[in-house]
Formats: sequence, structure tokens, C-alpha cells
Amino acid sequence: MELNTRGRYAVTAMADLARYGADGALALPVIAERQQISLAYLEQLFLKLRRAGLVESARGRAGGYRLGRPASSITVAEVMAAVEEDIRMTRCHGELEKPCMVGQRCLTHGLWDALGDHIAAFLESVTLQEVIDGIPPGKQAVRVGILPVNVSTE
Repeated sequence: MELNTRGRYAVTAMADLARYGADGALALPVIAERQQISLAYLEQLFLKLRRAGLVESARGRAGGYRLGRPASSITVAEVMAAVEEDIRMTRCHGELEKPCMVGQRCLTHGLWDALGDHIAAFLESVTLQEVIDGIPPGKQAVRVGILPVNVSTE
């Protein structure tokens, strides 16, 4: 799976807002420059984020955007859903929609569907605060042959 720029840029911009916007609203050109994202693209994303209630706009000299809720209560999945980022791992659109292949599911459908469920659950469990502070070890993937940080070998 490869996320498109919509989801990646939205999460990056929201993390920037969470990190640097504590003292008030941030102007989009500031975020765009710091994160090297097109201002026009950010404007489109922030329109969707505002409609979803994830950000609030402030007008005036010190205008810009601020988080609509605390960073600890906004999940990465919410940000991605707000900008219509799809995390589906299969080509098909579900059992009632068009199947993977004409008239049937592909051989690996169950694998990719299960992986998509794991990704969705992970993104639903990670908040913007965790993105800027670092993903806690308990949420990080455990790889074969690598001991978790808190496991003793004695």
C-alpha cells in the first residue's frame, strides 16, 4: 500500500499545527514553508479538515488555523478520513461492490483485507500528540528477532 499525498500531507500539516500552534493560530504559509508543501494544496486540505471539525480558522492579523480539539484526542485515522484518504489494501470495494477479479475474489484477498484492518486499527490508535512526541514502544511493530525495548534477556 502506498498512501497518496493527500493523507501524508494532511497528517504532516496537522502534526506541525499540533507542535507549533500551542500559542495561537498558525498561518498556512508558515506550515507550507516549514513542511515544504504547496500552499494551494494545503488550502484544499484545510478546507476539508475544517469541515470535519479538526481545525478552526481564525481571522485577522494573527489569523490562521488552530486545532479543533487537543492533539491527544485527534487520531491519524480521523485526519486521513477528513481528507478522504483511503487505506484499503485490496482492489475491490467490498463484497457487495465490484469484486477483485471478474466474478470472484483474488487468491490473496483475505491477506490484504486483514492487513488493511491492522493498518486501520493502528491509525485509529495513534493520536497527533503521539506523532509529535514519538510513537510509544507498545504501539510499534514487533519484528521477528528483535526484542521489544522493555524486555529483559536475563
